[in-house]
Amino acid sequence: MNDHPRIAIFLATSGQSGVDRAARNLIPALARRGYRVDLLKVRGHGPDLDELPPGVRVVDLGHDHVYPCALAVARYLRRERPRVLLSDKDRVNRTALLARWLSGTRIPVVCYVGTPVSLEHAHRSAARQRRHRNWMRRLYPAADGFLADSPGVKDDLIAYTGLPRERVIVVPRPVVPAALFEDRAVPPPHPWLAPGMPPVVLGVGELSAGKDFATLLRAFAQLREHQVCRLMILGKGKQHDALLAQAEALGVRDDVALLGFRRDVPAFMRHAAVLGLASLREGLSFVLIEALACGTPVVSTDCPHGPRAVLQDGRYGALVPVGDAGAMAAALAESLGARRSPEALRAAARPYEIESATDAALLALGLPLRVDAAVAIGPAPQPQPEALAAS
Repeated sequence: MNDHPRIAIFLATSGQSGVDRAARNLIPALARRGYRVDLLKVRGHGPDLDELPPGVRVVDLGHDHVYPCALAVARYLRRERPRVLLSDKDRVNRTALLARWLSGTRIPVVCYVGTPVSLEHAHRSAARQRRHRNWMRRLYPAADGFLADSPGVKDDLIAYTGLPRERVIVVPRPVVPAALFEDRAVPPPHPWLAPGMPPVVLGVGELSAGKDFATLLRAFAQLREHQVCRLMILGKGKQHDALLAQAEALGVRDDVALLGFRRDVPAFMRHAAVLGLASLREGLSFVLIEALACGTPVVSTDCPHGPRAVLQDGRYGALVPVGDAGAMAAALAESLGARRSPEALRAAARPYEIESATDAALLALGLPLRVDAAVAIGPAPQPQPEALAAS
């Protein structure tokens, strides 16, 4: 293993985000392929690995904020000389590019982009947006490439930064294990999911304004006027009490359950009649992908930009306008009355299976899908037509 190529991954996450989950899937998958993986860690930030697979180590950068880590990352690059440095999220991406410049090395830096950059900063003042955009336009061209979660995120990044299209490749994230496509989980111990009970509409996510469960609740109330059904929401957040009050005001409180954070979300997905996603924006919706992998029908807002990509322009689930409770209610009713093949739905999630998505990332980087002692220090294969020169 000591002779195997090293991949460095620089992240600073909340510990509960989609980036965390993707990293916890990607890092072991890279190690299984024979790579050494260094997770460059900002103190007090995720991702946190339950256990370190062989060939994986955590490198403490010595700071609890991202920007001061630039010198530590630069020293690491000079010392360890990884084959490539991967980073994710704008602050980390810019710090990684600064660190590579400080290191004086030519080690490739490839940046993940998971959410629309323009929307992330839309709440800022015009002056701050202009300053941030100028920084990105100066620093981002130095990167060796970008991996975007969806075509919409790619287009947004190009429009915001002026990067050439060939520098940005859409690559699926490693979201779901292969077992999820086959597992037949027993229903969770909740009476609403027992055989013979009314169908359940499921919502999953943080109880925040961005997930817009208020619209899902209004849609459910309209649906409930014509059909016996129930709504279950998994997740926690600041809007918990407000959503309960809204359900009371809509007259559907007895048919709504807010169950908080759950670790057995796929079991709920498998036994729900349909999943509803009302988000205002999504970089890549892990919830939609997991539901499809479970063979569960979905209805989603056509928010920027992940749902349209995951559902392939509505082929695998209805897309409705953001904030339109009436359109969502109609789509939920249609889904409850339709019969869709679970296997057909699972097909939409297959690109996001962990091993498949890891292969796609390696191909995009121009790196071998597997390495062993015989090839570890040899040249990487020639980049594919849709590949970055990260070797």
